[in-house]
Amino acid sequence: MAEQKRAPLPHDFHPEVASFTVTSEDVSPGADLHAAQVLTGKNLSPQLSWEGFPEGTKSFAVTCFDPDAPTGSGFWHWVLFDIPASVTSLPAGAGSGDFVGLPEGAVHVRNDYGTRDFGGAAPPRGERHRYVFTVYAVDREQLGPDADSSPAVVGFHLRFHALGRAQLIGEYESPAAR
Repeated sequence: MAEQKRAPLPHDFHPEVASFTVTSEDVSPGADLHAAQVLTGKNLSPQLSWEGFPEGTKSFAVTCFDPDAPTGSGFWHWVLFDIPASVTSLPAGAGSGDFVGLPEGAVHVRNDYGTRDFGGAAPPRGERHRYVFTVYAVDREQLGPDADSSPAVVGFHLRFHALGRAQLIGEYESPAAR
């Protein structure tokens, strides 16, 4: 199979901001996602924790984006914002199912599956894709968009209100057809 061309990462064209650290019990940098984060698996949002964010942070946003999706515009798997600044972690599944552990006031917009939650990895068979989990430190308690906004509108607001960014990239390849 020919090597797949890799698309730019979602922040390659954004202004530079402070960086901080995001870690996960479920996602390791460059490693395969667990079945729990796959659409046909458990389809659960991963556990995430963050630290070292800039002073003045008033809220957080979390996204998951697949830049390698064959759409010409990538694929948004998760867009969550207005997470209170006092929250520095999300348990596994906070963005899925019953939203256990999702902070009060946090807002989901529709992902590219059309649902307001985390949608797991599902690349075309035989393709290996990157899943970019990003935590943004935001300069306001409420970012501005509402739950009916698109991921692009949320990204527009984050471009102008992000004080910092932390990212973690996992990968997944759907099994080749038999």
